[in-house]
Amino acid sequence: MLLIGFMPFFTFGLGTWQLQRLKWKVNLIDELEEKLQLQPLSLPPKINLSVIPEFVYRKVALKGNWDHAHTMILSPRVREGVHGVHVVTPLVRENGSTVLVDRGFVSNDFAFDSSFQKEGGEVEILGMLRTSQPRNAFTPDNKPEEGKWYWADVNAMTDHAGGEQAGVQPVFVEQIFEGHAGEAGTRLSKGIPIGRAPTIDLRNAHLSYVITWYSLSALTTFMKRKPKRN
Repeated sequence: MLLIGFMPFFTFGLGTWQLQRLKWKVNLIDELEEKLQLQPLSLPPKINLSVIPEFVYRKVALKGNWDHAHTMILSPRVREGVHGVHVVTPLVRENGSTVLVDRGFVSNDFAFDSSFQKEGGEVEILGMLRTSQPRNAFTPDNKPEEGKWYWADVNAMTDHAGGEQAGVQPVFVEQIFEGHAGEAGTRLSKGIPIGRAPTIDLRNAHLSYVITWYSLSALTTFMKRKPKRN
């Protein structure tokens, strides 16, 4: 009885907390959506790493040459039901500094024969700034010495690409693809990496939590007030 008496208040409190989290997440997504509408940034030669979190999801315009020798493969990945990988290649910029670029998805048909590495010469790309990906308990450890990468650990990838001595900065950019479905299909069939869409991919499940906790609060309140039968 004590537990039943306590539960309505406890679950109501959790529902209220999740409602506050929902408002915060919606405001955050709106803020990031506004950032995506701004003109692309031109990154300076020496990037101030401490401010990168403030510029996450900001578009950036980059120009340089791919360092294919240090390409890293993030696997496994799935795109619209097709199994494949993401290709991460350092981009040596005009000023000599280097950043990491997730060029996008290629299917397993091309992932391990290096055919996607044929692009040479100077390239211009549009991307957006990101940070290391969150890792859950089921994600295996990266094994750089074996060429096995399962999640984007920016610092470890930077070291693998040569680190500070080679002018590689721990800056991670996801290349953007804004083409139509037909163009994406052509790229997929030719092993050309398909970048990500310029959208916000933050998970927002707080509304379902709000409904769950408030429903439990109402249910336990009903149970508490249900009259006993003689």
